[in-house]
Amino acid sequence: MPTGYSKSPLELLNSSHQSKVLKAAIFSRFVLLILSILWRTLLAPYDTSAPLNPNCLGNPSPPLPPPLLPSLGSAIENGVVWDSVYFVRIAQCGYEYEQFYAFLPLLPACIFVFSQTVFAPLVPIIGYRAVLALSGYVVCNVAFIFTAIYLYRLSVIILKDPNAALQASVLFCFNPASIFYSSIYSESLYALFSVGGCYYLLSRANNIAVLWLALSGFARSNGVLNAGYFGFQAMHQAYDAFYLKKRAFLALWILISGALRCICIFVPFISFQAYGYYNMCLGRSSDEMRPWCKARIPLLYNYIQSHYWGVGFLRYFRFKQLPNFLLASPILSLAVCSIIYYVKSRPEIVRSLGFQASVEEKSSMAVIFSSQKPQRSNDTQFSEKYSSRKQENHNLKSRKKISQGEDLAEGRTVHGSLEKLGYTSAFVLPFILQVGFMAATAFFVMHVQVATRFLSASPSLYWFASLIMTSHKKWGYMIWVYCFAYILLGSLLFSNFYPFT
Repeated sequence: MPTGYSKSPLELLNSSHQSKVLKAAIFSRFVLLILSILWRTLLAPYDTSAPLNPNCLGNPSPPLPPPLLPSLGSAIENGVVWDSVYFVRIAQCGYEYEQFYAFLPLLPACIFVFSQTVFAPLVPIIGYRAVLALSGYVVCNVAFIFTAIYLYRLSVIILKDPNAALQASVLFCFNPASIFYSSIYSESLYALFSVGGCYYLLSRANNIAVLWLALSGFARSNGVLNAGYFGFQAMHQAYDAFYLKKRAFLALWILISGALRCICIFVPFISFQAYGYYNMCLGRSSDEMRPWCKARIPLLYNYIQSHYWGVGFLRYFRFKQLPNFLLASPILSLAVCSIIYYVKSRPEIVRSLGFQASVEEKSSMAVIFSSQKPQRSNDTQFSEKYSSRKQENHNLKSRKKISQGEDLAEGRTVHGSLEKLGYTSAFVLPFILQVGFMAATAFFVMHVQVATRFLSASPSLYWFASLIMTSHKKWGYMIWVYCFAYILLGSLLFSNFYPFT
């Protein structure tokens, strides 16, 4: 095994740490549940329209008999606020109106399936809409718990430090957007399939990773950005095949397979746009068509975001929106600081997109980004001998460079252990690039207050926060204060139909 990768991810995983993460995730969900019930009991909701449930337009269902426990059903339905109304309605009646297509179908589909199977016997007791809401709560909270476990496993692979991975995962359990992970929102499913997909990618289970990352694009539109991880993998594999192994056809095949995997991740979102076009545009006269139907590229999602929610470049830059910018400033500041710290620590990595990584990092990337799992055979032993000889050649060249004064930035050497790199590892670069793009989009294009939950599923934020908590105790304390303050504020405002993010 190459030097610097002395322990496999499975060896680094700590069962007691995973148990702590599981307990923290479950405990945090109970805290959110108790807070939500408490605030709803003490305060009157700003909007009392949550219980309204008109008949479906397309296929009205026959009236059901009154439930046996209407008060319990009503209590469950009272938590259906803000976007939860759309998700529950879509699960019940389908995509009735144009603006409904802003909400992707994975969560409504899960709600529908659970309401027709696991929780179907509860319909006579609490009512059908309450069963839909209960299904949504269970799906989202269970998905969150699994996300925390996958984040710990991914963090161990990236950081090579189980303690730092534990700290980052526990912080995720109490992240400032926690209320949305306990509500009927798509954040939990998106986070599960994004983080889980990255874990399987770095575990060399590429087919599973493609499936999971594609499903993230069925949960939220920004799931398509996860194609960048396969792009990063293919880029480095192709470089290794073409320049190091001198196998041009292998490099071409790697690029083609990488492109196909990226396309697979785009397919769910594109197919949903095609579904919307089929329902809203086909079979209609030119006068009946909506404006987006006549566009050269008829993207329903972009039109809905712009027309119904006023999303667009700099369209939110108004003085009256200053409080919302202040509300989003902590998460945006954390994102910007994490990017600046990484760029200053590893400028050569950022400039070269990881191609100027240290020898140990390149060796680890060659192992982890390999498309096949290792097998113990004569071929494997020969490969290990070849890798060892190639490693020695790299080390010899590196020692010559060091002797000529071409040492790595900030006194690092090619023999520096990967465990010490942690957050500044080359493996973090694709996560940094993604969070940078998302932070810029949230600030310049979206409703900026959404940034808190939009960025909350980005693993690199928790890795950076974990680093701060270890090295700067006061700033670490401030991060915890920020998280708990937003948990209290979010559960108070969101649960009672007041605007939060």
